[in-house]
Amino acid sequence: ITSNFLSFVNLFGITVYKTSCGKDLEKLLKYYESEGILEIVSWPINKFLNPSSGWNFQEHKGDLHYYGQLVTLNECIYRHMYQSKYVLLNDIDEIIMPYKHNNLQALMEYLQSTHPGASVFHVKSHLFPTTQFEESRKFKRKEWNNIPGVNIMEHIYRAPEPKNVYNPAKMIINPRKVEQTSVHSSLKYSGYYCFVAFDVSRMIHVREPFQNGANLTKEQLLVDKRVWDFKHELIPNVDRTLKLSGFLT
Repeated sequence: ITSNFLSFVNLFGITVYKTSCGKDLEKLLKYYESEGILEIVSWPINKFLNPSSGWNFQEHKGDLHYYGQLVTLNECIYRHMYQSKYVLLNDIDEIIMPYKHNNLQALMEYLQSTHPGASVFHVKSHLFPTTQFEESRKFKRKEWNNIPGVNIMEHIYRAPEPKNVYNPAKMIINPRKVEQTSVHSSLKYSGYYCFVAFDVSRMIHVREPFQNGANLTKEQLLVDKRVWDFKHELIPNVDRTLKLSGFLT
């Protein structure tokens, strides 16, 4: 399943800015929309401008950077300013995961109580390469064999945090206190910036290896099974969604 969109998650739902997508993904998005979980914002920017298809402007050119990513990030903040207590600014293949708490709500209660003046919570990204699979393959379920996409349960190997290399992060923000944001940092805000500790929360980024993880062997990676703690909720919910959206009989 491929599509050009960005996702922004708040504690009560997901907002997707959609430029285009295939028919399979369209079915899935419509299902989540009917459940009240997903808000789809049509973003046909390519009909009005020539947006660049990559983040590097020098390489990809265009009238607008990366499908207007910065515009959608800031629009999302203002859209949810009085709807959501917090907004998570992250991509569809990124999970801002609590490690000391069982859910995002408990995580945010902890962060706000320990950092009462913070308006931006900065969570570092950690690469989980899709080229390395959990060896027992116990989560390679035959029911999902023909479902396109990535089974995050199979990827538990995390690249070490790079040294002396920029490591991009994503943010959880208070939308009433952030005036302007970029992709990996907020530019104008009141209150202060909180860098979230590694053992409290980190971002799981499941994707093809790049930069610091491109040439690492499995022996050089670190085992991180946090996503397995949610298997009893995750697997039945995925099965239910696939059935109700027509992917499984």
